[in-house]
Amino acid sequence: MSKHVPPVSHNDAFRSDVLSGLGADQKQLSSKWLYDDVGSHLFEAITELDAYYPTRTELTILEENVDKYRRLPGARGAMVELGSGSSRKTNLLLGAFPDLSVYMPIDISANHLKEAAERVRRAFPSLAVIPVAADFTEPLGQLPLLPELPVLVFFPGSTIGNFERADAASLLKNIRTVMPNATMIVGVDRPKAQHVLIEAYDDPAGVTAAFNQNILQRINRDLNGRFDLSTFKHKAVWNAEDSRIEMHLVSKCTQSVDVGGVTFAFQEGETIHTENSHKYSEGAFAEIADEAGWRILSSDTDREGYFAVYTMQAL
Repeated sequence: MSKHVPPVSHNDAFRSDVLSGLGADQKQLSSKWLYDDVGSHLFEAITELDAYYPTRTELTILEENVDKYRRLPGARGAMVELGSGSSRKTNLLLGAFPDLSVYMPIDISANHLKEAAERVRRAFPSLAVIPVAADFTEPLGQLPLLPELPVLVFFPGSTIGNFERADAASLLKNIRTVMPNATMIVGVDRPKAQHVLIEAYDDPAGVTAAFNQNILQRINRDLNGRFDLSTFKHKAVWNAEDSRIEMHLVSKCTQSVDVGGVTFAFQEGETIHTENSHKYSEGAFAEIADEAGWRILSSDTDREGYFAVYTMQAL
C-alpha cells in the first residue's frame, strides 16, 4: 500500500485527487492517501488485532515455506519490498537470505520509510539498505540497483487487493518492465465467510474506524479542510459481486464541508468510498498474473485457505 511524502508535488497530487474524488457522484478518496505517518502507525496497530487475520496468516505461510523462498534467484541478490510494512515479515525473509546483498524498501511515506530502513540496518548491519521514497503505484523509472544483481520483489500484505483488477494487472506489468527477469513473492487474500471479512475490517476496538477517519483529519491539516470527524462514521461492506470489502465514511447528517475554498454537499447517509480490498480466488489471480506477464511458480496457503502467498517469475 502506498503512503504520503511531504514534497509539494505529492501535496498537489493529494489536493487534485481529493477535489476530484469528493466531486464525483459517488464520493471517493484513493486508499493510498490513508497512509500518512499517523495512518501508517494505525495500520500497524490493526495488524495486531485478533480479528485481523491477514497479517498473522501470511506470516505463518512465509515461515512454513521460507526454505523454498530461499532458493529463488533474488534471495542471493537484491530484495525490493513494495511498501515498508510489517518488520516481522521483512525480518523473516532477510534473516533467511544470508547471501542477500541489497534491501530496497519503496514507500510513499517518507518518515515511515526512514523508520523501517533504520530498523533493518540495526538488525542486519552487513546488508546494504537503500530506501526509495516513491509511489510504486505510479511508473517507478530507473531504480538505483546494481544491474548485475538478481532481484526478488516482496509484495506482502494483500496490497494487490487494493487495486481494481485492471489496475492490479497494470501494476504487475509496470513492475516487470522496471525489474525484468525478477522473481516475486506476493500475498493475496482469498474470498471467505462474510462475517470473518466484516470483523477484520470493522473491529470492535475501533482501530480501523480511526484509521479510516484519519484521512479526513489529513485533509483538514494539509488542505485547509473543515471536516467535523464526529459527523462521519466508518463502515465496512462486503460487495459479493466484485468480491471485495469496501471501506466507506458515512455522513451522519445533511451537511456542507469546505476544503480549501471548495464546498461539498453531503446528504445524510451519503458515503465517501475510501478503500477496496479485493479477495481473489486462485483462478482469478492466475488470470491477472498471466495478463501481466508473470508465471506462477508456486501457491502456498494456510489450512483454512484464507490467504495465499504466490511465487512468480517475470516472463
